[in-house]
Amino acid sequence: MLFSSVSHAHEIRPGFLQLEQVDDTNFKVFWKIPRLGDAVPKIYVDFPKTFKVSELSKPNPIPGFLVYTYKMHSEKPLNGQVIGVLGLDKTLIDVLVNINFLNGEKLTFMLQPDAPSKVIPEKESLGQTIKTYLILGVEHILLGIDHLLFVLALLLITPGFKKLLKTITAFTLAHSITLSLSALGFVGLPGPPVEAVIALSIIFLAIEVMKFYKGETSLTIKYPWIVAFSFGLLHGFGFAGALTNIGLPQTTIPAALLFFNIGVELGQILFILAVLGFIGLMKKTKINFPKWVKLLPVYAIGSLATFWFIERVVSFWV
Repeated sequence: MLFSSVSHAHEIRPGFLQLEQVDDTNFKVFWKIPRLGDAVPKIYVDFPKTFKVSELSKPNPIPGFLVYTYKMHSEKPLNGQVIGVLGLDKTLIDVLVNINFLNGEKLTFMLQPDAPSKVIPEKESLGQTIKTYLILGVEHILLGIDHLLFVLALLLITPGFKKLLKTITAFTLAHSITLSLSALGFVGLPGPPVEAVIALSIIFLAIEVMKFYKGETSLTIKYPWIVAFSFGLLHGFGFAGALTNIGLPQTTIPAALLFFNIGVELGQILFILAVLGFIGLMKKTKINFPKWVKLLPVYAIGSLATFWFIERVVSFWV
């Protein structure tokens, strides 16, 4: 983690391809390629063969992406045509495709390295929506380093299976509440401050872990599920911000929201099992590690979160 780019907590994002119908024969196309610093993967939209495509503007770099804008024209309907991404099979990137028609219909599906092209269906498929948003949920949590560091700190400060289960359940319940309410538009907070306070929550928890290792006590150490629930509400706004950027399919919003949330939980469970498995393996080795080895993960968590907090606060004025 420390040798990855320090500028972002979410380094690898899915690509995003949106086709917006403007009249009977024309579509406006937005193509967002995820980038890591200045490095941009060599992937290109493979437009339907019956459409004439022209570039509307020069590539526009925005945080985390390079954005292209095109115009797509054809007398033939888009449904039944094949669309894909060239070079996707040589990457680990998924691409979410969003198609909005004039009549209000909306299609959402995923292109992946092992399936880089797809025939555009006639209508939204519930099964496709479930698959797409389940994958997006798993990817978002597993690639969201800041959320994972918070979960890791919770694991370090919570001994015992019952106490850990209660703490993780509280965190899950809390971020599920705010994720759902925010994604549906009932509540909302601006993204940059939320991201800054998420970093601050990790710093707070890292300090509490240090107290725990020193034999001290506090409200967090006695009742970690209270802190997990409180900060979990905040992390839910972070998840919702990512889901808002992706968008929800108009005809299957409940299923998309539900399975994005389930995907987040599955990814979180996979991470927890991996960490617990590693800890169990280290205990079986019976190696007497020096004290600084035990403290190293806590200092790494706190240092990285501190950098994110400073960077995110500074970005308010940049």
